Amino acid sequence: MPSAPQRLALAHPRVFDSAQMLWVLVCVSAASFFGTWDPREPIPWWPGLALGTVATAALLWRRTHPREVVVVTGVCAITAVGLGYLATMLLLAPVMVALFSLALLDERRIAHFYGLGVVALMVPTAVLESPHFASFVIVTLNPAIGLFLPVAWGSALRLRRAFTDSLRARAEHAEHTREEEALRRVAEERVRIARELHDVVAHHLTLANAQATTAAHIIRKDPEQAAQLLNGLSATTSTALRELKSTVGLLRRPEDPDSPLEPAPKLEQLPDVVAALATTGLDVTVTTEGEPRQLSPAVDLTAFRIIQEALTNVSKHAGTTTAQVTLAYDEDLLTIAITNGRGRPAPPPPPSVNSGFGLISMRERALSAGGRFSSGPLPDGGYTATAELPVHF
Repeated sequence: MPSAPQRLALAHPRVFDSAQMLWVLVCVSAASFFGTWDPREPIPWWPGLALGTVATAALLWRRTHPREVVVVTGVCAITAVGLGYLATMLLLAPVMVALFSLALLDERRIAHFYGLGVVALMVPTAVLESPHFASFVIVTLNPAIGLFLPVAWGSALRLRRAFTDSLRARAEHAEHTREEEALRRVAEERVRIARELHDVVAHHLTLANAQATTAAHIIRKDPEQAAQLLNGLSATTSTALRELKSTVGLLRRPEDPDSPLEPAPKLEQLPDVVAALATTGLDVTVTTEGEPRQLSPAVDLTAFRIIQEALTNVSKHAGTTTAQVTLAYDEDLLTIAITNGRGRPAPPPPPSVNSGFGLISMRERALSAGGRFSSGPLPDGGYTATAELPVHF
């Protein structure tokens, strides 16, 4: 976070630049009037003041042409020292400001190169023009330190600014990524809830429609069987309402006391689906191959929903009274095959089977669980849907 002077400089750059140039001009003026080795033989003040004024005016372009400004101010300072002025920090004020701006705006190695260049020319000039009684510190260390100090300070501020900018960029990127991740998860959750609703509604409404139609057809001929179908219809609608409530409950808030906490359906509930379909006239045979293995909850739900949706499609579109479900357990793989009408010509599936939400839902479920899904007609007639799911996901 910038300090109060920095905020003031950023808010009023022209005022800050004017004050800085005025301060630099005061420094070079003092060096021109008092910067002499022997007070008894003073150097004329006007050459130093003229050179200082030129160097100060050059600072106007230090942000757009920092390298050129360093050259101009450096030449003015070296010329002044060559005329006999003391190489004090007052005299070096313009070139110090120029080197600071260069280190702040340009690469560090460029600033060091220009700083070394000015020092390499300044120190020998000061040594050659100084009298024999001149102090070594004033002649060599004073200009060297005075010129390297703004380079080091500007480089440090530049690195700090770059570090701060990188932190800000990383924070903005993290915030943007977090928002994208949240939107992606919301979209995935919406798709998952849509699949659940489709599977629940498609299966149970298809089953209820078949039970109601059959009961209406035989109610006069066989009232007892019609009553059994109507009892099954009641159980079907109750199951549908319960599963719809459970699915819609996902949209409630977690702290909502009315939010249902019923477990998701599993393969162990497959006999209930088979029994319900039997009331509509569809005879489903379930075959298990291999040793059943414990499935992860996601795979268990996926396997149940794929079988449920496939059998619902058979009941709606196949025009057959039999269907086979095969569960083949391998060490790390569960293969599910749902077939119908084997040994008879396969009627062309209606558009709703190929392009509707049924096969799309099954394929999406298999992919979301890390598996694969395929479907198509059999060579000897009938239709099959196959899903390969990992045992653990």
